[in-house]
Amino acid sequence: MPIGRGTVRRGSAALILAAPLLGTAPGAAGSGPVTFATLGYELRVATDRLTLTTVRAGRTVLATAAGAFRFRIGGDWYLVREVTDSSREGDTVRVTAATDLPDVTVYLRITLRSDRYDVNWSLSGATADVLSTAYDLDSAGHWYGHGENTDQTVQPWPLDSGQLVDTAFSPASYQVMSPFWYTADGTGLRVDTDEPMDVRINSGGNGLGEFTVAGDRPAASTVFVEDTPAEVYRDHIALVGKPERSDTSYAQYASPLWNSWAQLYGEQNQRNVLAWARALAAAGLDGHAIQVEESVIAADFDERFPDLPALSQELKRLGFDLGMWTGLYMPETAADFSQAVDKGYLLKDPSDPSRPCLFTWWNGRPTGLIDLANPAAGQWYTRGLKAQVRESGVAGFKFDTAFFDDRCVPYPGATRADYVRHGTELAGEFDQQGAGLRVAWNAAQAQGFATRTADKPTTFAGLRAAVSANLAVSTIGYPFVETDMIGGSLQYPPPTDEVLARWAQAASLMPLMYASTSPTGVKDATTGKWVDYDPGTVELYRAAIATHKRLAPYIWDQVRQTLKTGDPIMRPLFFDFPKDEAGYTVADEWMLGPAVLAAPKLDEGTTRDIFLPSGVWRDVSRGSVLRGPATLRAYAAPLGVTPAFVNLRAKGAAKALKALRAADATR
Repeated sequence: MPIGRGTVRRGSAALILAAPLLGTAPGAAGSGPVTFATLGYELRVATDRLTLTTVRAGRTVLATAAGAFRFRIGGDWYLVREVTDSSREGDTVRVTAATDLPDVTVYLRITLRSDRYDVNWSLSGATADVLSTAYDLDSAGHWYGHGENTDQTVQPWPLDSGQLVDTAFSPASYQVMSPFWYTADGTGLRVDTDEPMDVRINSGGNGLGEFTVAGDRPAASTVFVEDTPAEVYRDHIALVGKPERSDTSYAQYASPLWNSWAQLYGEQNQRNVLAWARALAAAGLDGHAIQVEESVIAADFDERFPDLPALSQELKRLGFDLGMWTGLYMPETAADFSQAVDKGYLLKDPSDPSRPCLFTWWNGRPTGLIDLANPAAGQWYTRGLKAQVRESGVAGFKFDTAFFDDRCVPYPGATRADYVRHGTELAGEFDQQGAGLRVAWNAAQAQGFATRTADKPTTFAGLRAAVSANLAVSTIGYPFVETDMIGGSLQYPPPTDEVLARWAQAASLMPLMYASTSPTGVKDATTGKWVDYDPGTVELYRAAIATHKRLAPYIWDQVRQTLKTGDPIMRPLFFDFPKDEAGYTVADEWMLGPAVLAAPKLDEGTTRDIFLPSGVWRDVSRGSVLRGPATLRAYAAPLGVTPAFVNLRAKGAAKALKALRAADATR
């Protein structure tokens, strides 16, 4: 029987039936939408074809698309169609719907709460290969979240401004990502699965967010409904957890970590590393560590690095600790490959579990992956790292690895989550020197690792993609973020003077600085020729390092605040100023904590437009006081100027302003 209008209170949700629920009487299907009201929103369930529309304050803030629910069996896709029945018990609504297949129905369960609702749907009468839910992107304003794009050269911000397709969106991914998306209209989506997904945002410009999961279990997700994106982010953090500590020390926040990859690429050897480090020190380009992008398991490592203890001692004399690259990848050319195979230390091949699982690595070479769920393999790998620390003077490591690969078979009884747990526990035993760890799906929140985003091209487009990637990663729950290598890498030609200087300036206004290409000069990996930079570039880079060092006390305050709240340190303008609509599409400015607005020049030229949100701002470069919201047109930003503004009414403003004024005065 239909249930009349009324109110039910359970938990924090007050549910008001604004229209009768469908009963089982003939003719109920297609009788119009059913509306459920909570204290924060209304959810409208269309019955002629199953769709969900979220309404707040009389305005749609999220809606599934037409034909939103579909599934695949074999090679064919089928749609979920009209609602045939529904019922309600407390805060739970159950819906049955027909499909394109006459003997297959869909069961959907919605659990309503005051600031979110959970959606769970599955098939009856068949088992699908996959279940897919699609949202209308335009219904919710701009979209954010997801994490890194698999195409490292492009990072749309907002997501709907470009296209993003990831057919292997997985907790085992090398990309830093999470099944969490949020919108300008204060809604968010979190998909509840530990299995790989297919995720498409605006694929082919279709205006859809498509989220596809395996069909052997119900498709489960949570939709958040809040007033602002920052509140949605905090709902997400309440589920996945916030950092309990910072794995990175104050000193590592205060000065750069130098990594040898983009500087030396295939010419990693002891002589070249020392020459690079000596040039840095002579130019006054400070840093706390030199990390060598090479693994001791390389077959010719001893030939290229004949005396690691001596290298460590000389670097220490220059003011740097020694760090080494490490990963679970075990290429066939590695010195210990045969031993690892013989002892069963590698992940196994799904077609033949007696053989190691080999796949092509970034360099095109076949490689295996050490199986950390195998206790003996984990102990073997850990012993090797500890030996480097004990015997060679290695102070820390760059863990550059996935912990599992979906092309392989897990150790008996182990899950993807187990692999991440084993990997993060292992990494936590060593100093990562600010290089941090790349972990997908918020799987290591409590450890508070730094997060470096993936390599980018050595161009202004690469710099802009790096900034957008930082914003994307930071606002899905990774607050201690840095771009991977100032100046870019990916074995492109070296950056120009302008790109290198602008990248360093941008990084100076981020939580951490992660460097490689030296402004004293670098060999072009594509031609073999040496590239000299202008002395002015060295000066600009040195000034960027000094700016960051002076800001370190303010940044450290933000680290400690993040440990209390989980809030990101580097964040988009709209996190702090949600009422300023112009801020939702700004991709080249960000807030560093509540007081500093960074607006560095991220492309060619000497001027840029700058949007200032609501508030009273001190222009660091000019000393003037401005009121927002306002757009500063053609703001002068020659190469020696890094536009930055301090929100004079924000917590930490005095400390930030003192640091930035001092840095500006030394230029």
